Amino acid sequence: MLNNLYRVLFRHTVRGKPFSADHRCGQSWFRFYSSSGTLCQKSALKYQSTHVPEMPPCDFTPEEYKGMSKDQMMQIRQQNCNPMTMKVTSYKRPVFIHQGHMQWLWDVDGKRYLDLFAGVATVSVGHCHPRVTEAAVRQLKKLWHTTNIYVYPPIHEYCEKLASYLPDPLKVIYLTNSGSEANDLAMLMARLYTGNFDIITFRNSYHGGSPQTMGLTSNAAYKYPVPSGLGCTNTMCPDVFRGIWGGSHCRDSPVQTIRECSCPQGCCVANENYIGQLKDTFATSVPSQIAAFFAEPIQGVGGAVQYPKNYLKEAYKLVRERGGVCIADEVQTGFGRTGSHFWGFQGHGVIPDIVTMAKGIGNGFPMGAVVTTPEIAASFAKAVHFNTFGGNPVACTVASAVLDTITTEGIQQNSLEVGTYLLTQLAKLRDTYEIIGDVRGKGLQIGVEMVKDKTSREPLPVHAVGEIFEDIKDMGVLIGKGGLFGQTFRIQPPMCITLEDADFFLAVFNKALFKYMERR
Repeated sequence: MLNNLYRVLFRHTVRGKPFSADHRCGQSWFRFYSSSGTLCQKSALKYQSTHVPEMPPCDFTPEEYKGMSKDQMMQIRQQNCNPMTMKVTSYKRPVFIHQGHMQWLWDVDGKRYLDLFAGVATVSVGHCHPRVTEAAVRQLKKLWHTTNIYVYPPIHEYCEKLASYLPDPLKVIYLTNSGSEANDLAMLMARLYTGNFDIITFRNSYHGGSPQTMGLTSNAAYKYPVPSGLGCTNTMCPDVFRGIWGGSHCRDSPVQTIRECSCPQGCCVANENYIGQLKDTFATSVPSQIAAFFAEPIQGVGGAVQYPKNYLKEAYKLVRERGGVCIADEVQTGFGRTGSHFWGFQGHGVIPDIVTMAKGIGNGFPMGAVVTTPEIAASFAKAVHFNTFGGNPVACTVASAVLDTITTEGIQQNSLEVGTYLLTQLAKLRDTYEIIGDVRGKGLQIGVEMVKDKTSREPLPVHAVGEIFEDIKDMGVLIGKGGLFGQTFRIQPPMCITLEDADFFLAVFNKALFKYMERR
């Protein structure tokens, strides 16, 4: 009976009361409630390992790999690639990727993986999606490259189409090659337009790795001991799980924190306090007039951190009162990933002055964009800025096909449905395992924060997170890591994944947690 109850944990709630686990003196205790609510407790019962089903079927057959050996690749990686390439390599036993199709990847040995990280939240509609691939091939046969010193159809067709997805007055577009480049240009435009210099971002933020955007980025792991990003100030991140204030009704998500909340109806004390911190930043750390405020609608590299529901709305008002423009970094949240809206900022009920985007814009093809108002765009023409590859014909054709695919195949709705299911089922695992502190996000922008215990909320040590991470990979699923301490698992898959894929991951994740708890 106990095994059967545990196996249905993901799809059904046990009637009476929720499934829960207590840890007493290092011993695992599980509580089960019968339909009548009678407590059936069995002590000294170790975590019950659930059966991991077969990986969902795939009707695509990859090509046989006939290239260089894994040893050769690692030798070249160590000798000829910059040491940074080795430093950022995931896993103690790396994955040698050979081919991809939709939500699937194959390694050089033919092993198939369910990709739930999408090349760092970049493959939006699926690896080598047929519609996008066909569009790219057609354009490659016609014209690979020319620049915007000439007039060519793809850039105009795409800019008109992209503008139609954004609210007024966000209708003027400059195309780039990456998110860092887009954010770099957004900083410049904000300073040119306002005549001010200082820019505010959140602690725990990531907005790129260029010399300018490193100032926006607030995570020591990405900081070099050289001057960069002058004029950037970081304010307290309104993180309602790890931050000073937070409760059980703060965020726009199917899943709330485990923290208690005593706020009266219609009031959020956490939001008021975090806004108070922003006001303190204005009063102590920047001039009376600023250039901009940068924020992701949901932090990406920071670990899917969400803010109180009305925070951005109030922050935007304060920023504009001080002469600044509001910039939404949609590099990871855009193009329907949050499910409820096409753009993450729409979920906050705000309209930014500048929107930056990249990653999912091209489904893995290098591309980025800065979208703003005609007035702000005009300030950029005070000097000459030229971008050789930005808006090239192939990039624009690919990005146009991505927009068409999102619309015609219901990608945003799928992100909402599968993402909501994943979040609610992951919350059940959070209620089961002491080492899961928080489950958060919207759509398919999901974070699972690992802790030593729920009371202290101290991050689970890096080596422990790594063990679970490695086990998940060995069972055939690829996810990411993020957060200030590398303590948060990031789930940001191609938005074509299915409920069956979600169930497979949930079973794999549960088994990896079970194995870790057994070792501990």
